[in-house]
Amino acid sequence: MAACIFCRIVAGEIPSSKLYEDQDVLAFMDINPINPGHSLVIPKKHFESLLDASPAEVAKVAAKLPELARAVKAATGADGVNVFQANGAVAGQTVPHLHFHIIPRHKAEGFTFGWRQQKYAPGEMQKMHERILGALQG
Repeated sequence: MAACIFCRIVAGEIPSSKLYEDQDVLAFMDINPINPGHSLVIPKKHFESLLDASPAEVAKVAAKLPELARAVKAATGADGVNVFQANGAVAGQTVPHLHFHIIPRHKAEGFTFGWRQQKYAPGEMQKMHERILGALQG
């Protein structure tokens, strides 16, 4: 997809700080990092989101995540890492190309995702469970 910035990076039209590359996967530094060392891992083939990719294509990217996350953690001296993936603008996806963030985390940084946890009303979880099972079977 010519207009996709990540596809342009894959094609070599836009420079990147590459960390890893093979025939299917590319990892590079995020130019707008949450923390120094924040990196992105993408399939070279264009998929708008995880919802559009086949399990085999996702597996190629996922196979590199542990090694890359360990390297980012070691290089940054981080206390931990987040591996984050978003699908759709409402979920925080800003580039419409499947990608995984590797974000180094430090105890003293103060960054949080601000999860807003809720409770199910009585019977609501079972109804949702049934709807999801139906969608899986559908």
